[in-house]
Amino acid sequence: MLYNIHTDKSGPNVKIGDFLIVNLTVKNDADSLLFSTYDNGRPAPLVLQAGTKGDVYDGMRFLSEGDSATIKVFADSVMKKGQRPPNFKGKYIVYTLKVEKVIAKGTQTDAVFQGNIATYMKAQTDKLKGEEPAKIQKYIADNKLSVTKTAEGLNYVITKQGSGPMPVDGDTVLVNYVGKQVSGKIFETSIKEEAIKAKLPINPMNPYQPIHVVIGQAGMIAGWEIGLKLLNKGAKATFIIPSDLGYKDQGNGPTIGPYTPLVFDLELVNIIHPNPNAAKPIAPLTLPQPIKK
Repeated sequence: MLYNIHTDKSGPNVKIGDFLIVNLTVKNDADSLLFSTYDNGRPAPLVLQAGTKGDVYDGMRFLSEGDSATIKVFADSVMKKGQRPPNFKGKYIVYTLKVEKVIAKGTQTDAVFQGNIATYMKAQTDKLKGEEPAKIQKYIADNKLSVTKTAEGLNYVITKQGSGPMPVDGDTVLVNYVGKQVSGKIFETSIKEEAIKAKLPINPMNPYQPIHVVIGQAGMIAGWEIGLKLLNKGAKATFIIPSDLGYKDQGNGPTIGPYTPLVFDLELVNIIHPNPNAAKPIAPLTLPQPIKK
């Protein structure tokens, strides 16, 4: 392990079992970005584990709250044989990190320790909720967008008009899309060229083609449900979706945190109407229940 401490604040170094809030970027030694908490708009919470000698957890033990450092570890010690992505290049993984907050375990009972963590995390989540409207307005202003806002709170811009009627409940729409954070970082797309441009991991099993979405069917975030009904075939649009119409206070995996606004550039490729002559499903036979005497 190689390390360089950039900022060295006074205070005790972190210990195994302490709770940390860390902002970091992860790159290979060819300087290709693999991950960034800054792109996701929130730092990463973790409990410091007893790692193996020379890994990034080992390096964190040299740091205290407020410190920043670069830690280089051998890629083969992080990604075991057969786990290295085919597009990964270089000998090292390079972590550039800043310890934003430390809650020391010390002699606290597990219940008290977890309660202190929960209190801190709730305060951070409440802060994210309060900051969300300003993030949305900044994205709109920075990109000079002239948006229309629906009654539900969806901001949208139709960048290319389509033709024909709008989809209604029961219709299947084919949609190409690029999903972004308000930072501009792309997290998902149905278009392979966009995935390559954004340096996303390319899944060979992903067909990279328009996805099929049924209007009015469960499983779609509200922002899409509202916005897709405003488009017709061939239309292109940008949706700026507040978390109330997205993944709310829960987020979605490591990429989308609580109270995270999202941006989607979409094209409604086609609308498929249900076949009115299709056989209706047969209702199951309900037998009368015996009368109890």
